[in-house]
Amino acid sequence: MKNKIFITILLTSIFIYGYGETRTFQGIRTPIPRRMKGQNDVLQLTCTPLPLVRIAIIGLGMRGSSAVSRLSQIDGVEISALCDIREEQVKKANQTLKKLGKPAAQEFYGNENIWKKVTELSNIDLVYVVTDWKAHAKIGIKAMKDGKHVAIEVPAALTMDEIWGLVNTSEQTRKHCMQLENCVYDFFELTTLNMVQQGLLGEVIHGEGAYIHALQPYWDKYWKDWRMRYNQKHRGDVYPTHGIGPICQAMNIHRGDKLNYLISVDTRAIGNPQFLKEKRNIDVKEFQNGDHTSTLIRTEKGNTILIEHNVTSPRPYSRMYQLTGTKGFANKYPVEGYALDIHGIDLEEAKNHENLSTHKFLPESIQKELMQKYRHPIVDDKLEAKAQKVGGHGGMDFIMDYRLIYCLQKGLPLDMDVYDLAEWCCLIPLTEVSLKNGSMPVEIPDFTRGAWNKLRKLEFAK
Repeated sequence: MKNKIFITILLTSIFIYGYGETRTFQGIRTPIPRRMKGQNDVLQLTCTPLPLVRIAIIGLGMRGSSAVSRLSQIDGVEISALCDIREEQVKKANQTLKKLGKPAAQEFYGNENIWKKVTELSNIDLVYVVTDWKAHAKIGIKAMKDGKHVAIEVPAALTMDEIWGLVNTSEQTRKHCMQLENCVYDFFELTTLNMVQQGLLGEVIHGEGAYIHALQPYWDKYWKDWRMRYNQKHRGDVYPTHGIGPICQAMNIHRGDKLNYLISVDTRAIGNPQFLKEKRNIDVKEFQNGDHTSTLIRTEKGNTILIEHNVTSPRPYSRMYQLTGTKGFANKYPVEGYALDIHGIDLEEAKNHENLSTHKFLPESIQKELMQKYRHPIVDDKLEAKAQKVGGHGGMDFIMDYRLIYCLQKGLPLDMDVYDLAEWCCLIPLTEVSLKNGSMPVEIPDFTRGAWNKLRKLEFAK
């Protein structure tokens, strides 16, 4: 594939969907490149333990600068290199290290290719990529080829070529490639995941997620306006990972189920062109990304996922995060809450309540008790307190970094692998394909190439 998605519209192709049920799939196939001889999957990949994790951070804008502070407060971490095009950002990051009592890192700055020197350093174990989106995949691929593990900000890849490049390189080099999806570490999502795995919600049959975030106050903060330019040129859900990540974990995607196909629809583009006209006096004739994009996905087991994207409408921030199970329901936005079959709840508070109903959220007192009882085992009192102190979106950023370092230090499989990265990022190019073909169904490839049912559930190693 040469920077294109080679697709074939098959109007009579037969696929197996939903527990062996034969269905006629009328849609667009997405090819799966053959795995090279001798190349194997990286499910549950383990590597040599790294008691000291030496990190290079590439990209020191809004996210990269905060990562310097967070990572420096984890034991067994050494930030060895700092890289950005802008000299002042590198100097500022080294000042952060100094204030935290840490040694200064090597400095790299000056041009858009300076990062290539960083991935080649011999004193680096992990490359932490926090640049603009378009640089993510190429940095990650080269870093793995240079013998480094990589952690890449969301979205880690934008095209199918980039996604397969990361998958193949991780499989070939046997290096970890993790997407820095912080939302799976939010306390509500972690607790709900534990509830799901303990069977409290029954079987999860439907999930909803979103990135709904009015970005008008933030557009001017992106270096050289890269994010607005990307939205102007691309149609589809260009930022899906916050919404789909936690849902895929709860549904055990590529750990007993897999994503089969998607259908996407969108509205006209009105809000962002108006913003450009009113705030910058720029009259945009064509703007690709619609104000609101909705994508419906069906899984191998016959479950469904709805993902939405909207960064322009005047709406409260929301990632939705809703799980519908056969015995319960979880909801994060706009109100956190659970509705459960209370006959299966073994809680003292529930026993003392009358008129509990599955038609409404559980009383706050019961929900509080549930959250405490089912707190995810990777989060104890000490870690939660430190996460809230260090910060990063309420502490979830710190939990994400902590878990990455913990697993590298212990030689354990990471919580998220390169297939998670691929599945969550593939919505970016595939929703665009669906929209440009009249909202036709588009096949979501099996990035494990046949191993999606090899594991039975998601496990966070300890």
